[in-house]
Amino acid sequence: MRAAAIESPCQRLCTIHPTARICEGCGRTLGEIGGWLTMTPEDRRRVMALLPDRLKALGAPS
Repeated sequence: MRAAAIESPCQRLCTIHPTARICEGCGRTLGEIGGWLTMTPEDRRRVMALLPDRLKALGAPS
């Protein structure tokens, strides 16, 4: 049985924060963005769990 796909968190607001070095739209690092398609579902879930706190730290609306 195939595992359910985990959609990309991309918001199409791709701007890398100058000091935090994460995307201000989705909260991912450049490495996470570039590697998203090859990540395992478990790795994607792990990244997805980190995103709300990362965006909150940048002052992004929730």
